[in-house]
Amino acid sequence: MNTKAIDAIATAVLYEGYMLYPYRPSSVKNRQRFNFGVLYPRAYSDAQSGSDAWSTQTEFLVEGTSQTSIEVRARFLKLVSRSENRQSEMATKAWQEAIECDVAAPVHNLEALLAAATPFEWPFVLEESEPRKLSLDAYGEEIEIARKQESVRGVLKIGTTRLSDGLFKVQVRLENLTSLDGRSEAPSRDQILMRSLVSAHILLGAADGQFVSLLDPPENLKDEVSRCQNVGVWPVLVGAAGERDTMLASPIILYDYPQIAPESPGDLFDGAEIDEILALRIMTMTDAEKNEMRHSDDRARKILERTESLPMEHLMKLHGTLRDLHSLNEETP
Repeated sequence: MNTKAIDAIATAVLYEGYMLYPYRPSSVKNRQRFNFGVLYPRAYSDAQSGSDAWSTQTEFLVEGTSQTSIEVRARFLKLVSRSENRQSEMATKAWQEAIECDVAAPVHNLEALLAAATPFEWPFVLEESEPRKLSLDAYGEEIEIARKQESVRGVLKIGTTRLSDGLFKVQVRLENLTSLDGRSEAPSRDQILMRSLVSAHILLGAADGQFVSLLDPPENLKDEVSRCQNVGVWPVLVGAAGERDTMLASPIILYDYPQIAPESPGDLFDGAEIDEILALRIMTMTDAEKNEMRHSDDRARKILERTESLPMEHLMKLHGTLRDLHSLNEETP
């Protein structure tokens, strides 16, 4: 898989909405996060009459032979409940962080997938844990930091059908099968997110074959593309324009060959971000606001440090860039 071409885009999808300006836990908008690509436990979804998704499905076309191999990886965030205990305070400060999870299914060629009576299944389990460590806060006071993770169980399912000579349809499903341990009381939103797959998306690679664009398919494949059923995610081509060996099935609407603006100094967790405006707003924060941003979340701290050290010439590059200019034909009315 062409990971170099896909990583920057996949990371932007992974952290969409993770934390928004003003990048502080006390901000109301950062108490209700992760709106895209959340896969809840199936038992919870069933209890909600299926209104909350517990699975995604992507279908796409591959041009190749039975020896064409398909690589499938699921990426998502797993929430971690971080708490700080201080000797000087009775209350515990809590915050939900996230860790990146990457589940890679074994590479299969289309012949092996075709020969199977049922789709190939690759189950995965992420165990619960609660490591603790002692640290010092911004004022030199000793605090105990605990990071609790709940167990999560899921499965990747991969199947294919031959549509014609040299053309195949591949289906990939990602399911959250996490148990709720027979709890009788309804879990809170924060509790259920701890057992969910957050910002879930699928990375796809093809060797000795090529994917077909679902956004701009060739005329002879439009009918087959229209029959592809995608639920919760949509696959787009990723990489240099014209390459067709890598796809990203994203819960956020993208176009083929999406790119990160080269002027952007780093992620701001907002797909509609305007780097210059957000950078200037961060610079105008009070010392107290910056202190909260710096000591609540490692990723927020990195945004602050990067912004404060941004050279003026780089900041000026964010002011505006013109792209894709074309000369007008003089004969055009």
